[in-house]
Amino acid sequence: MHFSQEILQYLLSGLATGAIYALIGIGFAIIHNSTGIINFAQGEFVMLGGMFTFFFLTALKLPLILAIILAIGCATLVGITFERLAIHPLRNATPISMVIITIGGSILIRGLAMLLWGKETHAVPAFSSSEPIHLGEATLLPQHFWIFALTALAILGSKLYFNYTVSGKAMRACAFNSRAAGLVGIDVKRMILFSFAISSAMGSIAGIIIAPLTMTSYDVGIMLGLKGFCAAIIGGMSSGLGTVFGGLILGILESLGAGLVSSGYKDAIAFIILLLLLLVRPQGLFRKGETERV
Repeated sequence: MHFSQEILQYLLSGLATGAIYALIGIGFAIIHNSTGIINFAQGEFVMLGGMFTFFFLTALKLPLILAIILAIGCATLVGITFERLAIHPLRNATPISMVIITIGGSILIRGLAMLLWGKETHAVPAFSSSEPIHLGEATLLPQHFWIFALTALAILGSKLYFNYTVSGKAMRACAFNSRAAGLVGIDVKRMILFSFAISSAMGSIAGIIIAPLTMTSYDVGIMLGLKGFCAAIIGGMSSGLGTVFGGLILGILESLGAGLVSSGYKDAIAFIILLLLLLVRPQGLFRKGETERV
């Protein structure tokens, strides 16, 4: 394979991986903008999406589409339960306490998943054919196109929801100024619950569409969650295009680094980028305007 072919291959693979990071990162941003909390349990909803799909396919022998729908529903229900039991009762806790709570929730969810499904790595079937598709001098699997399409639909759906629905506009108002939103009659607590439901659903979608390529297990959410967090930081914690670009940039740089330097540095690249960004531009590359909370 010529050098130009290799670069094209790395770019396409990086875009697919970056789309996953963007979807996870938007989940981080939605919760942060609504509550000010960094939810480090977000990666576990990615894991639950893949694991629930595997469970419904193998234990209950359900069709793939039904298994996916139920997996998203179950992961969303876990997200709602987590918010009601762990976040809602402690809304007045300090930011560091809330971060510790989300880390504890992540450990709990991961431990329960290990007890339920074991430590084995599980395979989820591809959504369609596994025959490679040639794009010029590069090749992609059909699952990569599912990743592009479903990620784009999820991001577009969230954009339409936040811009054109009453509850979406209410959530944006809470993100802008939760106190003012409460004064005009918006139920801030309900909006926070909605933010956890939406972010857990988006995380589970990311876990489902990537599972046929990487397989799934009880601990896959740790690294995917951290890389989604990196994408959100690069995007300035924006729940829009900033985080999408952040995820794509991260995916491409990771793919190029792994291919041209060494695959052993694949996971380290994300955190090197994060550290450099925090040193040079801590507000992120695509920071959106935000109001200081008082």
